[in-house]
Amino acid sequence: MQQWHLFLAFFRVGMLGYGGGPSSIPLVHKEVVEKYKWMNDDEFADVLALGNSLPGPIATKMAGYIGHRVAGITGMLNAVLATIVPTIAIMIFLLTFLSTFREKAWVQGMTQAVVPVVGVMLAVLTYDFFRKAQGNLGWVLTIVLTVASFLFIEIAGVHPGIVIGCLLLYALLKPTHSAGKSDDDQVRKEPSS
Repeated sequence: MQQWHLFLAFFRVGMLGYGGGPSSIPLVHKEVVEKYKWMNDDEFADVLALGNSLPGPIATKMAGYIGHRVAGITGMLNAVLATIVPTIAIMIFLLTFLSTFREKAWVQGMTQAVVPVVGVMLAVLTYDFFRKAQGNLGWVLTIVLTVASFLFIEIAGVHPGIVIGCLLLYALLKPTHSAGKSDDDQVRKEPSS
């Protein structure tokens, strides 16, 4: 049953993820976090961040990881195939169909009409991540990291993977509140057995 749910979840993502990886991320979130509860929001955000820092399409990377996590190697293969097979089939059909009617106004209108919907889906997911970051980091640090990320990615042209890697390094290396205590202090406080 788990394999069937994996297939359905990622098949829906593959069928409805119009516009590529960014538009499929909210769909993956809906299936994985909200519907099947294979992950929580924090785990999903971690997978998304790591997936964005690696090369290749985000939808297949996420499908592979989540499928493996849920059902091992067969789950990984199942989720990846469920993600890419609909796209391949629809692409062959639509390219044949649209190339025949590409000059028609209704075909051009159809592709343009989907763009606002994808924008809304991405805005909702962005707001959710921003709110979650604010809850964990506070307003000031969240705004500073958001503005700095925007400046590096959009203005300076730094690859998002590099920005994500730097933020991951910062998270790993930043001093914690208990960093001032030495290991000896912690050992002394432990009760002897």
